[in-house]
Amino acid sequence: MTSNPLHWAVRSSVRCWRQRAAFRGLPGAAGGSSRRWYSAPSRRAVSVMEEILARVAVPLPSYETRDKSPPPPESTSLEFMNFYRGLEKDDKVAFLSKLSQECGVDHKTVSELATKLLDTQRRDQATILQAEDRLRYSLTPRYKQLFSHVSRVEGGVKFLVDLRADLLEILTSKASENPHIRDLNGTLKSLLSEWFSVGLLRLERITWQSPCEILQKISQYEAVHPIRSWTDLKRRVGPYRRCYAFTHAAMPGEPLVVLHVALTEDISDNIQSIVREFATLDAEEDINKITSAIFYSISSTQAGLQGVELGNYLIKRVVRELQSEFPPHAQFSSLSPIPGFSSWLQGLLSQYRKEGRGADLLSEQEWSEVEQAVDCDPGSPAVDSLRKLIASGEWTRSEKLCHALEPVLMRLCAWYLYGEKRRGFALNPVANFHLQNGATMWRINWRADTSPRGVANSCGLMVNYRYFLKETSTNSALNLQNKAVAASEQVLGLGPQFQKNSKL
Repeated sequence: MTSNPLHWAVRSSVRCWRQRAAFRGLPGAAGGSSRRWYSAPSRRAVSVMEEILARVAVPLPSYETRDKSPPPPESTSLEFMNFYRGLEKDDKVAFLSKLSQECGVDHKTVSELATKLLDTQRRDQATILQAEDRLRYSLTPRYKQLFSHVSRVEGGVKFLVDLRADLLEILTSKASENPHIRDLNGTLKSLLSEWFSVGLLRLERITWQSPCEILQKISQYEAVHPIRSWTDLKRRVGPYRRCYAFTHAAMPGEPLVVLHVALTEDISDNIQSIVREFATLDAEEDINKITSAIFYSISSTQAGLQGVELGNYLIKRVVRELQSEFPPHAQFSSLSPIPGFSSWLQGLLSQYRKEGRGADLLSEQEWSEVEQAVDCDPGSPAVDSLRKLIASGEWTRSEKLCHALEPVLMRLCAWYLYGEKRRGFALNPVANFHLQNGATMWRINWRADTSPRGVANSCGLMVNYRYFLKETSTNSALNLQNKAVAASEQVLGLGPQFQKNSKL
């Protein structure tokens, strides 16, 4: 365990840095910047951190003794964990920067071994292979060994997942400009990908009889369609519904990724019929009424597992589970939100307005209908009025506006999903997830999510991604290798209309 004087020393030093940081952030202080400023820790704080790291992040054993060295005592890992947990947010940035920079790879040794490897190229194969192995071993950072030891302590894996969440926040916010932080994050991600490989995960079905703690976490972690009450939760794990989660032995009682499924007669075209329907709360399931399984919510619960493939494997496992429970002709589809569509659309309208191309987005007849429905002020461009309506969501209260905007928003949404790219892949993250998983962009649904959140994020539209099981492997390979998008005639028909109207 970490002694109290060490914590006191770090916290006292940190208070000093914060006071200096606050002073420099005052109006008129030198070096002011819009970026958040982090001061360097005091000498005493640095000394304490170095003392901790010297004990917990020991040098790698020599190449000859790498398989014979005993592991450090558990108390070493516990000391590291307790010390880190005792730090405040800003202190963690400094500590992780020091860990990444001073406990990484020995670059001098790597350079020497790389030179030796070049010198052995004329030697026999066995000598070359041993030189390569020595070089490979020398490329192991000291902190990787520390993380491996921490993972064997009770609660250690969860600790490392949370620590990676901190690293991701540091990288995203640019709280530290230390380039070694990125390497630290990459090493930890690689370890977590091994520890959370699909073969080590357990699929659990969550029911109303599941432990209360699990049910509370399922409610807490639901990120797509918030659960409003215990009755709402009971509905989502009750008849004609399924809730599955991946768990891991090293994190008992902690769902890692959660998938909600609705069992329906047809492929659902709106979320209201799924999350607001309580008529069958206590009903008996009639298997003859079930022809479709709708994946309407998938939520990753651990920020530190970002980039570790879990959701796609969960869908595949659940499909196999449902195939064994229901007839083989069952259809599988998502009913997915379209986050970012409204923001993209407002940006597009602003861009076309600025470039004087507002008329290109809609046909003359459509602009005429919008202008009549909006009742624009004299001299006010219709594109400005439309942008303000989209931003406020006011248009949803007018049937006339809804009717006028339906073909416009459906067309623009089809292009957003199908045509807008980032590095060749779908710009929309949900679309990218399902397409890389082998699904087909099947149907865009009007007024599919009329909640304030749904209107604000995607103008109330949602999309079905169909999982045609005989095609998913091919679709996935084509998307990952050639960036091809499998799409239905509806989507393909709407997309080119936008290209034509916008003169792209």
